[in-house]
Amino acid sequence: MTEPIYNSRDPRCKSPYGAAASGTPVLLTLRPLRQEGYSRALLTARFEAREDEVRAVPMPWSGLDGDRDLFSCVLDTGDYVGLVWYTFTLERLDGKKSQQLGPYQLTVYDGGEEVPAWFGEGMTYQIFPDRFRRTRVPKPDGLVGGRWVHSAWQEEPEYRPDRNGEIRNRDFFGGDLRGVMEKLDYLHGLGVTTLYFCPIFEAAENHRYGTADYSRIDPMLGCEEDFSQLCRKAHSLGMRVMLDGVFNHTGFVSRYFNGDGFYPETGAHQSQDSPWSSWYNFQRWPDQYESWWGIYSLPAVNEHDPSYREFIFGGEDSVVRRWLRAGADGWRLDVADELPDDFVHGVHAAARAEKPDAVVIGEVWEDGSTKVAYGVRRRHILGGHCDGLMNYPFRGAALDYLRGGDARDFMEAMETLRENYPRFAFYSAMNSLGTHDTSRILTLLGVGSECRDRSREWRAGFRMDPEQRRRGKELLKLGAVLLFAFPGSPTVYYGDEAGMEGFEDPFNRRTFPWGREDPELLDWFTRLGHLRQESAALRRGDIRYRASDGPLLAFTRTCGEETVLAALNAGDQAAVLRLEDGERVQPLLGAARLQTAPQGQVLTLPPRTGSLLRLLDGLEEDQAYAD
Repeated sequence: MTEPIYNSRDPRCKSPYGAAASGTPVLLTLRPLRQEGYSRALLTARFEAREDEVRAVPMPWSGLDGDRDLFSCVLDTGDYVGLVWYTFTLERLDGKKSQQLGPYQLTVYDGGEEVPAWFGEGMTYQIFPDRFRRTRVPKPDGLVGGRWVHSAWQEEPEYRPDRNGEIRNRDFFGGDLRGVMEKLDYLHGLGVTTLYFCPIFEAAENHRYGTADYSRIDPMLGCEEDFSQLCRKAHSLGMRVMLDGVFNHTGFVSRYFNGDGFYPETGAHQSQDSPWSSWYNFQRWPDQYESWWGIYSLPAVNEHDPSYREFIFGGEDSVVRRWLRAGADGWRLDVADELPDDFVHGVHAAARAEKPDAVVIGEVWEDGSTKVAYGVRRRHILGGHCDGLMNYPFRGAALDYLRGGDARDFMEAMETLRENYPRFAFYSAMNSLGTHDTSRILTLLGVGSECRDRSREWRAGFRMDPEQRRRGKELLKLGAVLLFAFPGSPTVYYGDEAGMEGFEDPFNRRTFPWGREDPELLDWFTRLGHLRQESAALRRGDIRYRASDGPLLAFTRTCGEETVLAALNAGDQAAVLRLEDGERVQPLLGAARLQTAPQGQVLTLPPRTGSLLRLLDGLEEDQAYAD
């Protein structure tokens, strides 16, 4: 393959790599073949966040490198924060030939912010509170929402619409905070360092994304003291607690909107003189109002309203600060891209004012550096907003790879993120294979699709046959190696480590199968969690790809003197990875076999397997074999 004139990932062409902190001079170099006869070059940079200011920078000839001319310049980022789109123009003296390259993206971020490392380096466990564990069968009498409770823990969640054709999500199983406390030793044994809770505040629906009262733990879950006690016990075990902040909308059934009149206070739906009336946008009061994605039960709030901002993050006793004081360590922001930038900044500032090492993670489904919402380029990861994002691009690329895609496509997708993201954001990403919004990863890998062409009744009753489950487990173990070896926080959706199955909501939200966990998967995830804790390279090491060809994917993580090699084969046939000259390895996990071949030392990877190996120097090698 012919070397390109410019490669933004090549340090000979661009330095520093990837995003640049504001004030950093960026050295750019073009490398055309001498025989092409180019004599002039020009950089044109467009500073998007500065009203598309355009700057032209000459690139004088700066020397030769073998058979290539070098044209270089420095782009001064000054105090700018935002995206820069840049192009190059190459010309010959005779004017008979010119070439344009680009556009390319340069992310310029506020480099003054220090992002706490505890989230990105550790393992996160996502809990859907109603379905994790219960300590008793609660009585729903008198609680908001007209709830009912399943008597048996193993029953199927309700998925059928009511007589009005509405799926109300009012069936509860009664999982509670004390149930989580009872299983903190289990979670600690998995290697979990962060507990991420889906919403825990009072709400009518079992998912609790339509908040009814931000000041109150849902009584079915427990009380504020239960929450604080859970946080204290988690902290004593070295675990942090992250809450779900749903600030883009409230519930129709809520203290603030009070659509059904449950609360004694006068809500916005009952009177335009309500203290919360300005929080909502009515087209025609009281029944026509903006709602999240047109769902009437989730009325959208006006995030620009001063009283709402004061309530969520502005005051000393705001929602953000109060629950951090109660024991939480961070917030995950639901639909962060639908919150105004200055609102997210306010949440971040309030969190850091309350706890200097608090972390704010945003829900964004795309590349967060280029995300546009409501016509505005979002500033999620430019500093002072989100410390990291939910990494759905990772999930998408990993799924494609695990289900037969080319490893090169995975590498390309992830290198694009690494190039576009500030280092802190890339290493603080919430990486996952499954969440409460996606089908169970085991089912997707074992079946191969979401089966949306089948009825919900069919999907409710579906269970994988032995062959599907065997294949799903093989690929999930492989995917878990990728998840735990990759930069960012490996995030496990409750029960994935136990072998839970299911298609989309609510089938992905069944109750945890206590006493019926899959021992093979549980052991695998536990070993990965411990390796992550023990290895600085896996927690924060630099990444370098070694192979990305068809089903074969390999990369190293290096921190100081430690290097760990991740080798993965998603194919149905064995794959071979050649080691570099003189390399020796210590197996940590997996079935890779070290063999001698004509081309030197190689690792043979059985089909649908992943392995972790430590690269050894001579002294370590002697000690490893002595052991």
